[in-house]
Amino acid sequence: MRVGSFVLAAQFPGQGQGEALHRAVRSAEVAEESGLDSVWLAEHHFVPYGTCPSAVTLAALLLGRTRRLRVGTAVSVLPTVHPVALGEQAALLHLTSGGRFSLGVGRGGPWVDLEVFGSGLEAYESGFPESLDLLVRWLREPSVGADGERFRFREVPVVPRPSEALTDVAGPEVVVACTSPASVRLAAERGLPMLLGMHVGDEEKAEMVALWRQHARAAGRPAAEIRGAGHVSAGVCQIADRRTDAVETLVKTMPGWLKQGLDAHVTVDGRARGMRDPVAYTELLCGLHPVGTPRLCVDRLAATSERTGISRFALLVEGSGDLAATEENVRRLGSEVLPHLR
Repeated sequence: MRVGSFVLAAQFPGQGQGEALHRAVRSAEVAEESGLDSVWLAEHHFVPYGTCPSAVTLAALLLGRTRRLRVGTAVSVLPTVHPVALGEQAALLHLTSGGRFSLGVGRGGPWVDLEVFGSGLEAYESGFPESLDLLVRWLREPSVGADGERFRFREVPVVPRPSEALTDVAGPEVVVACTSPASVRLAAERGLPMLLGMHVGDEEKAEMVALWRQHARAAGRPAAEIRGAGHVSAGVCQIADRRTDAVETLVKTMPGWLKQGLDAHVTVDGRARGMRDPVAYTELLCGLHPVGTPRLCVDRLAATSERTGISRFALLVEGSGDLAATEENVRRLGSEVLPHLR
């Protein structure tokens, strides 16, 4: 089992953006010190829900500050960037880090980002498969040209070629954030592992893994690839000597951040959007994920792995909103939970 942290660089009420980013960087450094396997970096634009606008840029910083930790994006929002530009960045990080970089990509949402970056609503609604295929080709082939609906260009050489890295894979792994049967099928047909969100529980994640396997088999993906797919389960982790203390920590802090952060999202076309109740959502997360004593956290992670077949985890550890408490949370995860899972 491989356990890592999920870093949003969340800006809690009353905090500055620099404070949120410093906590994000420091938590990743402590993750390496504490024996965690990975850190996964979220990307958001124009909202305090997450203050990192470029997950690949922050990944570059953290890869330079660490020596062992795998660093991934969770996710780079593909509709707001050119897939070749993102592919070049991913190849660069893969080569210069010795293969420690993972590229997680997703559709994002129908946000004003699409207007600001000039990609338009179609890039979100229908353009994701074309962008994903172009990105994967860039990371796997020596030269690439395009003649699609959104991207058209003559064949050009891939420089640097990620397949030239001295690793046991052809290039950086690509993970796809999946939230619907359509996105599960999209990932499965390409043999790409999934990143499953922290808002869904074990039963739904197990169903998505089963659906992924079904579509992968139907697409003729190799059996070994299907068996070894490294899906990632996102969740929340807060450790305390008593479960009630862990829950209380999150219920005191996360609703304010969720309300402030989610309220700030603006749709590009003015469509209505539903909002979760921040307190109820926090309580849901506490019930779904390893929030409580170290023993409870061990049992919860083991149970999720057994029920879903997923062995990689990205756990939000900054739910307290406090730097010192976040560092302690990461250290306890490394010293009191991970040894019982390996």
